[in-house]
Amino acid sequence: MTDFTPYLASSTYIDWEDPLVSTRAAALAEGCGTEVETARNCFHYVRDSILHSWDHRRNPVTCKASDVLAHGTGYCFAKAHLLAALLRANAIPAGLCYQRLSAPTEPPQYYLHGMAAAYLSGYGWYRMDPRGEKPGLHADCAPPLEALPYPADKPGECTLPEIWPEPLPIVVATLTTYRTVEEVFDHLPDVEVVTRPVR
Repeated sequence: MTDFTPYLASSTYIDWEDPLVSTRAAALAEGCGTEVETARNCFHYVRDSILHSWDHRRNPVTCKASDVLAHGTGYCFAKAHLLAALLRANAIPAGLCYQRLSAPTEPPQYYLHGMAAAYLSGYGWYRMDPRGEKPGLHADCAPPLEALPYPADKPGECTLPEIWPEPLPIVVATLTTYRTVEEVFDHLPDVEVVTRPVR
């Protein structure tokens, strides 16, 4: 049996016990009859009401869920931290997951993209991408189908299979070291992906 304790905890960056976060989470769950409805409300709130830092060139750089909510902005990673916090505040196990994507440069430049995942009864782990929509990008919460905006199907790209209870240290370092959205954009984190040779 899976121990969901780490995926329900309030922590430094997924600080759902902060009154700002817990109050918002309760409001989003009001009137919901199922955990899927609650998860969908939380997802739509973060996707649509929290501005993506780079899309809107909006400072400050945020990392903690409560800061994302207070300032109304965050990079994909930070928005995922807030979504995970809102879900946990509603007793829905939630974690963080990542894709490795590439920029259209020559040679390609790779970077991590942050998402959240919820453990939903009857569906298991379900990934959601609350980065925010723009032309050509659409994401939704519609289990059992995952509606992610990035297919991660180009050479060198992938969707990492792990679901972490806490942000990757390299993500935290990026969001807490650089002071402006431009600096973060110039230093987006990446991880090396090891692939097995085809025999």
